[in-house]
Amino acid sequence: MKKLKIKTGDTVRIIAGDHKGVEGKVVSVDREKNKAIVEGANMVSKHQKPSASNPQGGIVKKEAALHISNLALIDAKSGDTTRVGYEVKDGKKVRVSKKSKEVI
Repeated sequence: MKKLKIKTGDTVRIIAGDHKGVEGKVVSVDREKNKAIVEGANMVSKHQKPSASNPQGGIVKKEAALHISNLALIDAKSGDTTRVGYEVKDGKKVRVSKKSKEVI
């Protein structure tokens, strides 16, 4: 498995595809498939059979996974997209914004 620079809870912008420009929070990351689910983006309609938890069934809208390469991390300081680097600070490896040089 490859180490990914985007983690759960990060705020990202979609930079390619049908939902280009949409911003949201990362809900989950699948490291094996290099995909992430972004809150409120890439909504798909899923037909669901009636079950105990959903006795009505029907068509449900939910977020689908996007490839990591189509996401860019948003810098908290400037509000613009940034790349991610790594530095060792106080004996710990931390993620650092390439634009603002601040710890993410």
